[in-house]
Amino acid sequence: MTIRLTLLTPAPGPALREARVDDDGSLDEPGRQQARALAGDLPTGDRQLSGPSRRCRETAAALGLDPAVDPALRELDLGTWRGRALDELAATDPDALAAWTTDPDAAPHGGESVSQLCRRIADWMDQLPDGTGRVLALADPSVARAAVVHALTAPPHAFWRIDLRPLTRVHLTGRAGRWNLRLG
Repeated sequence: MTIRLTLLTPAPGPALREARVDDDGSLDEPGRQQARALAGDLPTGDRQLSGPSRRCRETAAALGLDPAVDPALRELDLGTWRGRALDELAATDPDALAAWTTDPDAAPHGGESVSQLCRRIADWMDQLPDGTGRVLALADPSVARAAVVHALTAPPHAFWRIDLRPLTRVHLTGRAGRWNLRLG
């Protein structure tokens, strides 16, 4: 049986609006309103999951969902960069920022590399058993990007070529270890 996986990125919050590396902050009221407006327009799921970030959990609540929290769907760990503005990182450590955005194995922030994230999410996807049915998962953008990289069997450096806005739905179908990206 085909697995129909829909990943929904969370509503925006202050970190996104301020161009800061997320520090697991709360959504703001405009973000909650955007999520509530989407509530009636989501695909149903046999299983509902959420990444452990506050943004994912609060988006789920605003949508009227009560998903199980799956630790495997955790956001990319940016270590010492959490909470810092991108402009600040570019000014204080431009070489590290450049390395991180061009080398998927780099983790100058002491956290997780993009390659590690892509492997983690590929393992999670491939461990979803056939017959799982429809899954709706609230997942941070880095997790959704990694899922697209895996579905397309793209190299990890393609991660930075995928742009996902808040409340974007990524539709994937999987069967017998093969994933497809579904558009439209």
